[in-house]
Formats: sequence, structure tokens, C-alpha cells
Amino acid sequence: MKVRAPELRGRRWLNTGGEDVTLAGLRGRIVVLDFWTFCCVNCLHALDELRPLEAEFGDVLTIIGVHSPKFLHEADPAAVEAAVERYDVTHPVLDDPELTTWDAYAARAWPTLAVIDPDGFVVARMAGEGHGPGLAALVRELVGTHGDRLRRGDDPYVPPPAPDTALRFPGKVVALPGGTFLVSDTAHHQLVELEPDLGTEVRRIGSGERGLTDGATAAARFSEPQGLLVLPSGDAVLVADTVNHAVRRVDLADGTVSTLVGTGEQLRERVAVGGASALLSSPWDLAWWGGTVVVAMAGPHQLWTLDPATGEARVLAGTTNEGLRDGAFDEAFFAQPSGLAAGPDGTLWVADSEISALRRVGDGPGAAVATAVGQGLFEFGHHDGPAAQALLQHPLGVTVLPDGSVAVADTYNGAVRRFDPATNLVSTLAEGLAEPSDLLVDGETLVVVESAAHRLVRLPVPAGSLVSGDAHVVRRTPTALAPGVALRIGFAPPTGQHLDDRYGDPTSLTVAADPPSLLLSGGGTATGLTRELRLDPGVGAGVLQVAVTAAACDDPSDGFAACHRYQQDWGIPVEVSPGASTGLDLDLRSV
Repeated sequence: MKVRAPELRGRRWLNTGGEDVTLAGLRGRIVVLDFWTFCCVNCLHALDELRPLEAEFGDVLTIIGVHSPKFLHEADPAAVEAAVERYDVTHPVLDDPELTTWDAYAARAWPTLAVIDPDGFVVARMAGEGHGPGLAALVRELVGTHGDRLRRGDDPYVPPPAPDTALRFPGKVVALPGGTFLVSDTAHHQLVELEPDLGTEVRRIGSGERGLTDGATAAARFSEPQGLLVLPSGDAVLVADTVNHAVRRVDLADGTVSTLVGTGEQLRERVAVGGASALLSSPWDLAWWGGTVVVAMAGPHQLWTLDPATGEARVLAGTTNEGLRDGAFDEAFFAQPSGLAAGPDGTLWVADSEISALRRVGDGPGAAVATAVGQGLFEFGHHDGPAAQALLQHPLGVTVLPDGSVAVADTYNGAVRRFDPATNLVSTLAEGLAEPSDLLVDGETLVVVESAAHRLVRLPVPAGSLVSGDAHVVRRTPTALAPGVALRIGFAPPTGQHLDDRYGDPTSLTVAADPPSLLLSGGGTATGLTRELRLDPGVGAGVLQVAVTAAACDDPSDGFAACHRYQQDWGIPVEVSPGASTGLDLDLRSV
């Protein structure tokens, strides 16, 4: 049954020249709503998947981003405006801080996509990333169905004024052997070498055009580079070329750029610990640890190793499940690891952004992943004191201070925090910064990449002072469920694809809960897209965590069929009530 698309309501519109946009005003055009939030790496992947649709169908298609925040900082209007520029969003965006439109469309996951036909009816919903080819096929079907009735060439997008700063949303910084600094000028798709004053430019590496091109300094291309690592030889820097899903190598002598690993294609298969791959997914930072390069692979929520001589990349730790779970490398969960720093004692420190956590990875026999600060996917804030109660908000960078303590770029709190392993206390070193994304010790000062202020600054390294801040949780309306619940995942392969059952059931469903006592039965991982759950009414409320994967293949016409993996995680706040719904329906892809 077709459902009339609810009207779009929020705080304000961006990328429209100040005009409001309504679905009624878009009647006659195909509309895709993209519910996203700027902390979410899966949302950034979906943005990139939508770019080819905008290019191919822009005459009849309007894409509208609905920015629905998870973190408190993401509701700040200035932060939303900056994010739209930072990620080069070239369509109208509705700022929806109160989740009004999110709730109207019953969205449950970031990202969620909804397709609206020219008559104003919702014809498809899908969650997660990887839907680009299926969306393109669906839009072609709608074009064929509605034909001459489509309204052409009337898109409401109005580009904002072009910015003019030397750096634009810089990401990471390293010290070079000669005493200068190299910063990833992320939104300019370049690297910039700076004098010690952090403002005078020595040279730029890269043309400034988005792309994946090797060669001389002026011709090479990057796409939103982030992490940087000077190799122990001192003659080259590795670059986490995030949106190219690659690690690049820059010869410091002449600035020549080459690709060490990655093809520009995003890894979409699950690779287990110890497994190797020539494809990567959103590498965000790099560190030298244990005699090799470690990569913070934000896309699949893992840590990888990389041989700088051969380019061989292997999974070091993480299952690909998004969350906070400590333990052995093949059991631990991460959530968008985005910053790395190796300590002199052999500890690898990880800024695990989406769970607002500082993690530590041990070296040697019995090595495991442990949490120093952080409580989970949905708890965040700015609170100092004992580490078990301390809170961060989406940290992106980390470094080890001379006294052995750890400084954290607490990005969405606009702060630099300090964790002292000796006392197990968290304190605040500095506040009032604009989205600090990386830190570097330089003598008696701390170099801070102040990303949203488009600059690098120096701070002294003080002892820190305790801050009594607020705790926050994700602001979403809880779903009322009965103690007995039938979980159903909706998945319909795109036109021209079928479920790949050659080697058995091509689906996997994982269910867990926070607190774990909420889920009496139905937890764990098994095949299938349905599950009977039993929730404890005595616990009353919590978060139901659901992760699903499904594999579908193209229908073979020439003997070869490409296959596609669809995956999504949900964290659903729930309240248990005997008279509530006995069914929970989630859409991976439904048409």
C-alpha cells in the first residue's frame, strides 16, 4: 500500500538561498530523502553514493538531506552549516534538530533513505550504505513509469558563497624531520607544509581537485585526506586518503605521490582478523606501532596493519560490529576509530569516536583491547573525574604527553582532555576550541588542529583541572514493545538482483542489548531475517542493538554476475510494556 509522504519540517533550510522547500512544491519530481548526521561514517559513504545519482538524474531528481543529529554538538546550527560545506553537500538540507521529520518517517538508523514518487507517495525505504546501484535502478523505473509527467530542470538547490581561507577543515598534523609541519587540508584535498609558526606555507602537495591521481606534486589528487604518518626512514609520509579508500605515499624530497594500497573502490565485504584485502574503507588515521603501520579503518570499525614496503593490508582487531566490547582482537568491537597514538610503553591508544571512547590496545602475548574512558554508543557528555564515570563527545584525535598521560581531542566538546593511566582520572586541559581533530606534542606546547576554525594553534601543556559537566544520551523517542517481540527485517533486492544462496542462507542477524539483562532470549548471531525476542519487563528500558547483512547478486546475462553486500546496524531505544506492540519491523531495503 502506498503511503503519502509526510511534509518536511525542521528548524531551517540550507543550500536553498534562504527559501523553504516543500514536497508539495516538488510535485512532479522524483525525491530522495537522505536522513544523515555528520558524525556517521556510513552517512558520509551514502553521500558519496548519491553523487552519481545527482549527476545522472539531476534534471528530474531532487535529493534532500535531512540532518537529524545524534550528538548534542550536531544540533548546533553553526556546526550543521559547517558540516554541509565540509562534506561538499550539493543538494538542499533540512536542519532537523528536534528529529521532527525523522520521527514522521519512522527513521531508526543513520543513514536512512526514502524514495518519493512524482505523485508524493513513499515507494521505497532503505537503511545503511551500499544502495547506490539499487537506487539508480529504481529511479530509472520511476522515470520510465512517469515519463512526460515529470517536471524537469527545476531543482531548488542554490550553492552557498565560496569560502576563502588558507586551510579548510584541516584534519591531522605531523612534525617533519626538518622542523616543519605537514597538515592534511581536508576540504581542499591537499597536504600543506607549514613553518613552525603554523601559518607560513612552505609548499602544497596535490592539485586541490578531488580525485585519485599519482604523480608530481602539482598533478597529484587526493579526496578528503586525513591521517598522516612519517615513516621511520624519515624520507616519506603515508596519507590516509579517506574518501579514496586508499593509503598514499608522499616522497618528502620532491613531493611525488604514489598509491600504496587501495583502488578508489570501497571495501564492502567483511574481512575477519588476520584476513587481507586490497580494498579499504575510510582509513582515518595512521600510527607506527609494533614495527608496522596501524590503520584506523573507520568504515568497518576495525584496526588494520599495513606493510609499508609491499602495501599488504590485514585486519588486526575488530569484528566489523559497531559498538563497545573489550577482549581479544577477534572479539572486540570498535565504532569508527579515528585517531591513533603509540605510547613508549607499547600501548596503542585509539580515539574511538562513535562510542565517545578512549581505547587501549596491548602488545605482545595475550594482547587485547580495553576501554580507558567511554560507556557506549549512546552515552556521551563532558564530565571529568574517575575514568569509569568520565564522558567524552565524539573524539577524533589522541597523543601521548611527555609524562605518559594521554591527551584527547574531544572534538564535539570543543576541548582537549587528559587521561592519566597512573591515577585513572580524566581532566580538561583546554575548552572553547572549534572541533579539535588532532593533537601533536611539540616541546613544551601542544599543537592542536582546530578543524572548524580552519587553523592550527598552540597550547601550553598544563596539569589540567577537573570539570563537572553534563551527561547526555541520544535524544530519540523510545519504541514501546511488549515482552514478547517478533523482529522482522525487510529486504528486497534491487531490480536485476537476487539473494545469493549458492552457499546457504546469505543473511546474518545479530541481536544484543544494553543493558544485556534487557534481552532474556533471542540474542546472538544466526542466519535469517526474523527472530523471536523476549524482553525483561523488570528492566523496563534500554537499547536494542540489531545488526544485519544480506548478499545479493546481479542476474547473470553473460556468465558473470557481480555480488553486493548490504549491511546495517540499529541502536533502538525501547521501553517494555505488556500492552505494547509485539512486532518490530526494520527496513534494510524495502520497495
